[in-house]
Amino acid sequence: MNIEVKPKKVHALLPTDILFQSVYWSKVKSHLGWNPLAFDYQSSTGHKGDILILIRTLEAGFAVAYVPQGPEVGPETEKQGLFLEALSLNLLKHLDSSIAFLRYDLPWESAYMPDEGNGQSWPECPPVRLREMRMNFGTLTWNLRKADADLTVADALILDLRRPVEKIFSDMKPKTRYNIGLARKKDVSVFRASTEMLPVFYNLYLQTAKRNGFPSCSYRHFSALFSATAHSHKWSETFFLLSAKGPDILAGGIFVISGRQALYLFGASSSERRDLMGSYALHWEMIRIARNRGCREYDMGAVSPGPDPGHPFYGMYRFKTGFGGKIVHRRGTWDFPIHEMKYDSFRNFEVANRMKIAQSM
Repeated sequence: MNIEVKPKKVHALLPTDILFQSVYWSKVKSHLGWNPLAFDYQSSTGHKGDILILIRTLEAGFAVAYVPQGPEVGPETEKQGLFLEALSLNLLKHLDSSIAFLRYDLPWESAYMPDEGNGQSWPECPPVRLREMRMNFGTLTWNLRKADADLTVADALILDLRRPVEKIFSDMKPKTRYNIGLARKKDVSVFRASTEMLPVFYNLYLQTAKRNGFPSCSYRHFSALFSATAHSHKWSETFFLLSAKGPDILAGGIFVISGRQALYLFGASSSERRDLMGSYALHWEMIRIARNRGCREYDMGAVSPGPDPGHPFYGMYRFKTGFGGKIVHRRGTWDFPIHEMKYDSFRNFEVANRMKIAQSM
């Protein structure tokens, strides 16, 4: 397979429903220390599009080239390895020699789908070695590696917003409909907040992180989302919503509309007055906003891949599936090493510091 690659200006990236491949996201990440690059590509099999690549030098002195949820357009499953190999080898002609590896966070559908007929739990994926064998089958270099963890969401809950709003509501689980109604009866309000209230949200976020036992991001990761240049881009729009009961802030969320998709990017809730169902009111309001803006989908973000109580994301699965929708399973994160020793050094560090790496990417 041959793929022709041509550099282009980042601001010339094509409009896309994938937030992480947008001009807006390039601006956000540039505020966090990444250098964005853009390329057009066209394969000999007829697949074409463009791609956003983020470059960053690591503490060890070498750099990584990261493709967040891209390429958007790719071939059928059995040719994906050939496609990524050809793309990587051609991209290397345009990248600095300090780059130790390319990392793709693939938005493509997983090759290992669950049996959803009886609502069964997600079956165990094959061992990494077997997944790598399948991905590399037919390649020249046999060089694609499954990353230790998926950097953006591999399993996400997606709502179809093309239905009438009444149908969206009626398709929810009874408990979710009840909780939305309860928030309304308790006079819980949802409003679009100004950036001056971002510290209030961040305090809720720290409470949520402590309550659920996950490491917290720094404040600058949130403020970058509202930088003047990023916030003003015409194809993407950021929504900062808070739910409240009188003066008490109950929950908050940061959402972005990119093209025809709305994405739940960050959320937080107070440890107090949880009986007022502020988080339910928040998502219901965003669903209505997104539909009114012409969105076709609402991506609610991470869930466990199936109803598995032992999975760390099972709580999110229970909450989000109450709104209806379907779970989308993506290919996840794959690496193409360039300098083997540097890549091995990074992988050893990554395994020991998984959450730190995930937050920085």
